[in-house]
Amino acid sequence: MNGAGGTLGILAGGGELPLRVARAAQTAGRPVFAVVISGWGDPAQWAGLPHAVERLGAAGRILSRLRGANVRQLVLTGRARRPSVAALRPDPVGVRVVARIGAGFLLGDDGLLRAVARVLEEEGFEVVSPQSVLAGLLPPSGLLGRAAPPDEATRADIRRGIAVCRALGGADVGQAVVVQQGLVLGVEAIEGTDALLARCGTLRREGRGGVLVKLAKPGQDRRLDLPAVGPDTVRNAAGAGLAGIAFEAGATVLLDRERTVAAADAAGLFLLALEPAETTNEETRR
Repeated sequence: MNGAGGTLGILAGGGELPLRVARAAQTAGRPVFAVVISGWGDPAQWAGLPHAVERLGAAGRILSRLRGANVRQLVLTGRARRPSVAALRPDPVGVRVVARIGAGFLLGDDGLLRAVARVLEEEGFEVVSPQSVLAGLLPPSGLLGRAAPPDEATRADIRRGIAVCRALGGADVGQAVVVQQGLVLGVEAIEGTDALLARCGTLRREGRGGVLVKLAKPGQDRRLDLPAVGPDTVRNAAGAGLAGIAFEAGATVLLDRERTVAAADAAGLFLLALEPAETTNEETRR
């Protein structure tokens, strides 16, 4: 990468990924500028990096900040909480942006983010993916740690999770499901994966532990809000009594691979990057 694309802009939510994207761009010699969304990202983590802090509804100030920093390409990344329109308190530019997004507010997260990306592109920015900046985020298929799915019953839970995830994703609802012994303990909606795992920990059954399955939504815009797995996911899965985590190869962001794999090995959990079609086709070959 070089600086030919101008300053890389980052609309930053919470977590490590926005910071990793910024540092990777800087290491490659490209200037960066982040707008950290207040209430989502932690401004203290951005000390020493070019950034501003703005509330989500201040669309006019956000766009002005990005243009003032000569941003042409823009990454939307980091943990976020979907706000209601009423909670946005949009400024005058924000009111026009909300009107342009329109029915997107009534869609799931992927539909809303597509609408936001479309508006940003109409404003002259090119929306790009985190993985276009930071290599190695999307692991290929295979086991990532020492543990493996222990038996056919666990593999059957994974296949069940894939089917449920596809149904959820097709409705643009969520990207994760927990299955134990063939039973769906919980599906992800607006609460996010960590809350899903906490809830499922109270619902676990005796015996063999369940699995967390995470897939991208069918037809999902791969620049935006891909499923993610990181050290916190592993710790919460272990706390919920799960046997492991299966996620879509090439479409799931692996946050801090070294720490994530080490946490899984320490907890005895398997981490499996899989191709959903190949995994479900195994059933028909048996």
